Amino acid sequence: MTGDDKRPRERRFATWTTRRWLRVGVAGSLVVLVMLGSLGAWVLGRTERLSTDLSDVKSPALATGFRLEAALLNQETGVRGYGLTGTPEFLVPYREGLAEEKTDIAQLSDLLHGDAEGLRDLEAVEGAIARWQERYARPIAASPPGAASPLVATRAAEGKRTFDQVRSTLAVQQGRLLADRARARDDLGSTMRLRNWLFTTIALVIAVMTGLVFEGLRRGITRPLDRLGTDARTIAGGNFDHPITPTGPADLRRLSREIDFMRRRLVRELAFTEEARMRLDAQAADLQRSNAELEQFAYVASHDLQEPLRKVSSFTQLLQRRYGGQLDERADQYIDFAVDGANRMQVLINDLLDFSRVGRVHHEDQSVDLDEVLERTLAALSVGVEEAGAKITHDPLPTLAADPTQMGMLWQNLIGNAVKFRRPGQAPEIHVTAAREGDLWRFTVTDNGIGIAPEYADKVFVIFQRLHNKDAYGGSGIGLAMCKKIVEFHGGTIGIDPDYRDGARITFTLAHEHPERPGPDTLPEATRSGAELRTP
Repeated sequence: MTGDDKRPRERRFATWTTRRWLRVGVAGSLVVLVMLGSLGAWVLGRTERLSTDLSDVKSPALATGFRLEAALLNQETGVRGYGLTGTPEFLVPYREGLAEEKTDIAQLSDLLHGDAEGLRDLEAVEGAIARWQERYARPIAASPPGAASPLVATRAAEGKRTFDQVRSTLAVQQGRLLADRARARDDLGSTMRLRNWLFTTIALVIAVMTGLVFEGLRRGITRPLDRLGTDARTIAGGNFDHPITPTGPADLRRLSREIDFMRRRLVRELAFTEEARMRLDAQAADLQRSNAELEQFAYVASHDLQEPLRKVSSFTQLLQRRYGGQLDERADQYIDFAVDGANRMQVLINDLLDFSRVGRVHHEDQSVDLDEVLERTLAALSVGVEEAGAKITHDPLPTLAADPTQMGMLWQNLIGNAVKFRRPGQAPEIHVTAAREGDLWRFTVTDNGIGIAPEYADKVFVIFQRLHNKDAYGGSGIGLAMCKKIVEFHGGTIGIDPDYRDGARITFTLAHEHPERPGPDTLPEATRSGAELRTP
């Protein structure tokens, strides 16, 4: 073959992809394995057939032939003893031999089914037995007991001749059965040797094919992938100028070129990405500073409104006390509106201050006995509880790592709402439960009040969201929003049980150990300075 003939073949193989190499290799391997498997299946089937024929036919047939001979000997001995003595006991082996003879002949007939020569031998044996039985055995067995049968002497020669014929046919049968079993053993032995040789060859072929497959995978896939991985790790280590050399089948070479193209594009885009990252960092810093300024503004605004609001409230109350009843009815009504509005605004600002302090001012973690916190809360709410005639019960509550002030605010808002939103004409019944769930504690506050419709389950936890007119139920609309902020600050969740219909059931979780959170030292400087200067 010339060099020009080799180059087209090399170029033709160079276009083969990994999938094509695998298909060709798998197809060739399957052809070889199918051929070897077919030969192995044929040898195994032949071995099984010969072994079954030897164990289930040949050997049992020979053994049955020997048993048949023994049964006939028992018959001959028994009938001859009975004929000489007339003793009935001698007929026992004769009758047993008859029964055994029938069984053995039937079994031999089944075993030799399909064996023409074997069946002919069996017919010859049956014929010889029938002649002996007819001429000698049955007449003597039918003689009356108690005395020797005269047939023993008269038919002795005929009985000996017919039984010798039986022996002769049995010998021929047993000889043929022995020869058949010997041939079956020889066939089985040669087939087993062929099987062992064939399976040794199959094992060697499989081992060679396995070696060829692994070598082909190593050269065609593993080595190119290792080289590609080495180049990729070099590039990932920061050497973006390192080129990727295409090797292996066509698809792996194409993959290497595509990765190298991606590398070159990444090098081009790296500068733009770095610039975008710097802009994003600057925007994140601006956003953090804006959030800090917004939090400080909310705190300062609500805090600084206290002083002018106190003046407005004081002077409107002074006008109400001093000039109440001295002006007309409309003026008294306007003064009442002003006093009520100022009081409502003061309550709202105080609630806003408490809401803004959650997670910012109160963050002193310590071991808190929630039983004690709940008892202190009930003592603080005792006047409203007594006026409503409320019955408040609770399960044993755990001790958690939490902020005690915030826990008190949580219980105060939940119990206060349960008392406030009671059904007209019905005393409130409130029950608090606690159950451990892994690393969390799940609490429920259940009441028999007016309840919360499922469609408002999320709305009630939004600040300033009210479901009822402020004249029907007082409050600022911050209570449950504050509860949500406290629970989430302590690593839990809060919600309404939508399946409870006999009132309201609020369920929330608290972590046994308080989750990590930023401390005051990590807060923005503007927020910390505002909190330190303006905390009352």
